Amino acid sequence: MTSDDLWQLIKNGRSERLDWLSENSPLDTMASVLTAMANSRGGTLILGIIGPTATLLGVRDASNAIDRVIQAALSVEPPLIIPMPRVHMLKDKQVIVVHIPPGMPHVYAQDGRYLTRQGIDNTALKPRDLRRLIIERGEVSFETDIAHGASLEDIDWDKAKAYISNLGGINEAEVEAALLRRGCLTRQDGHLRPTNAGILLFGKDPQRHIRGAEITAARFPGDTMGDSFKREDILGTIPDQIRRAESFLRDHLRKDVSLGSTMARSETFEYPFEAVRELVVNAAAHRDYNIAGDGIRLFIFRNRMEVISPGGLPGPVTIANIKDERFSRNPVIVQVLSDMGFIERLGYGVDRVIDLMSEKHMRAPEFEETAGGFPGCLYSEPMEAKVAASRSSASDPLKLAGEYKGQPLTERQEAALLYLIRDGHNRITNSDLQELFPIVHPETIRRDLADLVTKDILRKLGEKRGSYYVLNNS
Repeated sequence: MTSDDLWQLIKNGRSERLDWLSENSPLDTMASVLTAMANSRGGTLILGIIGPTATLLGVRDASNAIDRVIQAALSVEPPLIIPMPRVHMLKDKQVIVVHIPPGMPHVYAQDGRYLTRQGIDNTALKPRDLRRLIIERGEVSFETDIAHGASLEDIDWDKAKAYISNLGGINEAEVEAALLRRGCLTRQDGHLRPTNAGILLFGKDPQRHIRGAEITAARFPGDTMGDSFKREDILGTIPDQIRRAESFLRDHLRKDVSLGSTMARSETFEYPFEAVRELVVNAAAHRDYNIAGDGIRLFIFRNRMEVISPGGLPGPVTIANIKDERFSRNPVIVQVLSDMGFIERLGYGVDRVIDLMSEKHMRAPEFEETAGGFPGCLYSEPMEAKVAASRSSASDPLKLAGEYKGQPLTERQEAALLYLIRDGHNRITNSDLQELFPIVHPETIRRDLADLVTKDILRKLGEKRGSYYVLNNS
């Protein structure tokens, strides 16, 4: 960090991740700031600045100031091990810069108080937040805790045996021992009991024991949530949820359908499907299952797709290092998913998603960390834009230019003919055209197709809900 960088940081003001004190501040005051930052997202403490307007006093004895910072850090329970404080020059004055990295390995207390940063204040962690932090930092593992109220009868042993048989070299008599080694079972008072991970991966009814362990999937026709949508509540074990989520995506993502030179029919989803699947699998593998009452949300809009995972980023992972850092909140779940063949789908994390979107020349995905979770967002051009692009493509064998055989066409009518002629479908329904133009009113869609019948371009077959349209061969 240069002096200019540091000064710009100070100009931005005190915040959750930046604070300052005088060099003579009491040790417990320093320890409170260090503890709170270590229990949140890390930050920077500067000695030699005071007041809300950032008055620069500097430090007179840099060595003594650094020694006091170290004393304050070691007074924390457990002792806070941080990078050595450094001396910086600001306007010919010395200041001490103390860096607290994000994702510290423990939960820290100062004088018996577990503190966190809220804005510019050091406040006590609420009991629920403290329990969550303890689990996130690996002091206690939620996934290896005994599932409340569960017994071996709550395990679907057919699924467990199928999993073990695919590992190779293990017979059915060793299923319990294998699940014990994996962390899906544990011993209590001489008896085997399912862990939370065991219930999530092999339970007959995981949601009965772990509330919120589900995926809510929905497709909205517009750019925001509204009253019109298609929804599916995806329950069951984690592997089953991933498979059902993939089926939902295949059914509800828009597709471009084209015929190649060999007349082979191919489909292209509005997003690279591997990128979409990567987001879902990573959310299922790494979400915070300790958060009850909130599941993964998979929302598809006209212009984007969001996957929102409960809980913040785990361990040392931050938005800044998310492409390169590796840390698993749920190592048992990740291991079993890998054993099951999901390892390719887990891939390399969000960097894989970024690369897949880049390969398709699409907008880079966006990630953020909120108080309630971790949203990942993919953006897509609307299908209408793809239809327009297909009309102007030099390789497109069908040129409409707003009319067909002398008859004027709307954009939606052109899309219907492209769907039938270029893409090789033998029929089109109101629902098919509605998928291409989800924000257009259904009555407008019906009138467009009826008008093509009036113009002798299409023929209507079937009745009521079973009706569909085909090209008029004459």
